[in-house]
Amino acid sequence: MIGSLNHVAIAVPDLESACRLYRDILGAVVSAPVAMPAHGVTTVFVDLPNTKIELLQALGEDSPIAGFLARRPEGGIHHVCYEVDDIIAARDRLLAAGTRVLGDGEPRLGAHGKPVLFLHPKDFCGTLIELEQA
Repeated sequence: MIGSLNHVAIAVPDLESACRLYRDILGAVVSAPVAMPAHGVTTVFVDLPNTKIELLQALGEDSPIAGFLARRPEGGIHHVCYEVDDIIAARDRLLAAGTRVLGDGEPRLGAHGKPVLFLHPKDFCGTLIELEQA
């Protein structure tokens, strides 16, 4: 069902510092920041030859990233994102297997402008999973 690893998301307390680290120290190509109010985050993507790193900064106090950073002020891995061919079929299969889809279960547009869903970390070895339609 899952395809390629699309990205690993890292919550950061200071997006500009994180961008400098990846761009200036590690020599990576770093995108411009994009505010995503519907998700409560500002995102930056670090392009790698085989995948991407998504740097996430909280956009407002109600952001899920703000809660994450309250528990881990230095930041850390927030989620991994896998591609799926058909997000509705993937959702239905997961629900039938008894796993939990976060939110109302309906896909929302993610940072790449494609439908995404998040799966409960307690159902996946303590890891928050994002599915993105390929």
